[in-house]
Amino acid sequence: MKLQKPKGTQDILPGQSEKWQYVEALARETFKKYRYQEIRTPIFEHYEVISRSVGDTTDIVTKEMYDFYDKGDRHITLRPEGTAPVVRSYVENKFFAPEVQKPVKLYYMGSMFRYERPQAGRLREFHQIGVECFGTLNPAVDVETIAMAAQLFDELGIQNVTLHLNSLGNSSSRAAYRQALIDYLTPLREGLSKDSQRRLEENPLRVLDSKEPEDKVAVENAPSILDYLDEESQIHFDTVRQLLEKLDIPYIIDTNMVRGLDYYNHTIFEFVTDVAGSELTICAGGRYDSLVEYFGGPDTPSFGFGMGVERLLLVLDKQGVSLPLEEELDIYITVLGAEANGRALELVQALRRQGFRAERDYLDRKIKAQFKSADSFGAKTILTLGQSEIESNQVTVKNNQTRAEVTVSLTDVETNFQEILKNLEA
Repeated sequence: MKLQKPKGTQDILPGQSEKWQYVEALARETFKKYRYQEIRTPIFEHYEVISRSVGDTTDIVTKEMYDFYDKGDRHITLRPEGTAPVVRSYVENKFFAPEVQKPVKLYYMGSMFRYERPQAGRLREFHQIGVECFGTLNPAVDVETIAMAAQLFDELGIQNVTLHLNSLGNSSSRAAYRQALIDYLTPLREGLSKDSQRRLEENPLRVLDSKEPEDKVAVENAPSILDYLDEESQIHFDTVRQLLEKLDIPYIIDTNMVRGLDYYNHTIFEFVTDVAGSELTICAGGRYDSLVEYFGGPDTPSFGFGMGVERLLLVLDKQGVSLPLEEELDIYITVLGAEANGRALELVQALRRQGFRAERDYLDRKIKAQFKSADSFGAKTILTLGQSEIESNQVTVKNNQTRAEVTVSLTDVETNFQEILKNLEA
């Protein structure tokens, strides 16, 4: 058997991993501006953490979970999404305690797992960046969190991003709408896809989210949930819209958007972008005010979102966005002869301790081959070290772009290379 990576997974190789690091670093910096702190939860959870919170009837639980029984006969699942594990941790670690500053703002990054048909931007092991904000019903938190995602997309350089907005209302509004939707869809049942026929019995709102052509036709004239919002839900949604407009964040109302998870209420949203004529969702989330209580904590209103890193990178590539990656070496040391091996090691370590990105030759190659390596690494400067340089304690440092040179002592290279670079540029 040829050993290969499992279907639906990928190796993130050098040359690509730098792009991942850039996106993750920019996300961290953006989230810090909003006082979010990182949380890291286990890569697997008890099955019930996901099945009960996400919903027993969702595709995630019924079709896509990687679950198994461990040696202690515990039902375990690889996490398919990030919110439920963070909520479980929030409750387990008593972040709801009075002495903890509210709102509690957390972000996460990591692998998620779903068994589905692999395709571009959607894998069985995928990586998600997400945020969760606990402890306030204030609609300003909904808008602030949406604005934070918009700021990240802007700083990444993603183009043609549209905010889709909807409200699922509170539990009473949702119950009223659920019945209205059942009444509308029941006469159309035979024309729905098999999945939507099942959803009509279990979770009729999910029919609105179907991508099947026959289901899209069926829901074209479906009642709008916005017509079933009670006063509390309407006020919340109106305030969200007003605050978005205050921040000059454009949006469109999408009444067929329901999100695929059962725990959402009130505000839900998606950021959608155009890639080669196709619309791709790059971020989605909303409010979930009952999930903390469901996990055994106190009544805690919450809001959050998730975005797939693979999909972000796909969009950046398709839109031709060039990320400002720093991949060049500051200095490359060419080494002439075995006698210089030890001194070259001392020198390259001294440069690294000064904060420079440095590399040297280890293969005892001819000088021409070493220069080619320096060019391939994008080295800004080159230093050639042989027995004569060691004996004289003098070495020539060359600017690899301008070809300017300066001769300095090895001691200066080891202790003050920044000053040498200034002299080279002068």
